[in-house]
Amino acid sequence: MELTLIRHLPTEWNVKGVLQGSRNIPILEINNVNKEDIEKNKKRLKQHYSLVLTSELTRTQQTANAYGYDHFEIEPLLNEVHFGEFEGKEKSLLIETHKKNWFTNPREIILGEKITDLETRMLEFLQKYKDYESILAFGHGSWIRACVSYFRFGTINKMNQLEIKNNQMLTIEAGEEEFEIGRYHI
Repeated sequence: MELTLIRHLPTEWNVKGVLQGSRNIPILEINNVNKEDIEKNKKRLKQHYSLVLTSELTRTQQTANAYGYDHFEIEPLLNEVHFGEFEGKEKSLLIETHKKNWFTNPREIILGEKITDLETRMLEFLQKYKDYESILAFGHGSWIRACVSYFRFGTINKMNQLEIKNNQMLTIEAGEEEFEIGRYHI
């Protein structure tokens, strides 16, 4: 499977450094810089994907539309982590509160949901779609960081040591051997 991930375009809360999580915050008006970045990314996209997916949240669907995708499937497994009491607050407060585990052991953190619930959703997604040749998914920062950390390091515990910017695109290629029981515990 070839999984291409694009983090949603910026929102007002992204600009302010405020956590959105499960809140349905729309993207900002698309400026010239975003248009240029979209065009650069579009040149790297395949002509056809087996499936185009978004999360349930408006910002990913608006981003898919900005890329010219009007026909996509909504996949709840792509939803952003629920930050609980930290939603609507600056990310720095979350980091300060959970500094012991945030960068090295996020699996121990419980917010509006357990970070292990995010991991479970990500693993269920990979299992559900493993037989597709190519997928384009418009998603969220925490979900994408967890996925990249998982494929790069075999664990999500390094997810918060990674940075995925708004509108950043990356591709993960996973062969059959990566989905065997034991290698990635799917």
